[in-house]
Amino acid sequence: MKLSDNTIGALLMMASMAAYTLNDTLMKSLSGHVPLFQVIFLRGCLTSTAVAVIAWRMGAFSKRVSPKDARAIFLRVLGEVAGTYFFLTALYHMPLANVTSILQALPLAITLSAALVFREKIGIQRLGAILVGFVGVMLIVRPGADGFNSYALYGLAAVGCLTLRDLATRSLSRETSSMLVTFATSVAVMSAFGLGHVVSGDWVPLGRSDWLTIGGAATLIVGGYLSSIMVVRVGDIGFTAPFRYTAILWALLLGWLVFGDWPMPIVLVGAGIVVASGLFTLYREARLGRKRRPVPVLRPR
Repeated sequence: MKLSDNTIGALLMMASMAAYTLNDTLMKSLSGHVPLFQVIFLRGCLTSTAVAVIAWRMGAFSKRVSPKDARAIFLRVLGEVAGTYFFLTALYHMPLANVTSILQALPLAITLSAALVFREKIGIQRLGAILVGFVGVMLIVRPGADGFNSYALYGLAAVGCLTLRDLATRSLSRETSSMLVTFATSVAVMSAFGLGHVVSGDWVPLGRSDWLTIGGAATLIVGGYLSSIMVVRVGDIGFTAPFRYTAILWALLLGWLVFGDWPMPIVLVGAGIVVASGLFTLYREARLGRKRRPVPVLRPR
């Protein structure tokens, strides 16, 4: 039986989310005995090499970049580097499902920020959905509660930084190669954390299992990226985008199996509210005919 383009797109989106969440799981498994800067730098070396080969084969390096797009890429790199630091710091100190749930507020933050920056109209209903979604985030973070984890603020900071990244991406022209943007971002993340690692001077000898874990994380990052590239080329974005929330299901399953973590009921309620708000926002986007095909870019995290 031949699958429809939308079905293939949905499967690719789920595969992308699975790859990213598995990467997060491998990264978190290194917490406690391998410094964060060292892990990101070594993973970045492997990822940048793979991306460079793909970009070269696609002829991305032969294409010129306009000054306007160069500025956008610079802002994107800043957002990615800071977002990677905040997200992985939170991941090192929080349950996988909690951090993943906080990150699901990213589409809501982007929609609200686009209205403020690009003057895009969002309407009362979508604005209401965004506000409800942020209430869900607060239930996950629970500031002031006895079980409050201060590293949840790092997760919120990651959402802010990645919003800057994606807004900069949306301002890129279609003439700029997504592979070139991805390569620049990957090299910037690798370089920034390599420099931070040198400054900290905290180097830990790695065993075979550590190298295999870092290599697996790099492979999953590239696999997630390639899947996300194919998603925007197959099927309708309005149909495939909701499947990005399968990341929460993967995070719940892997967090329980690998780390023995299961979120408190209020966290699950908050995650459900965030997902429902995001789905409603996507539904309104589709109804209003504002679907767009974004420039596909890697999510190094």
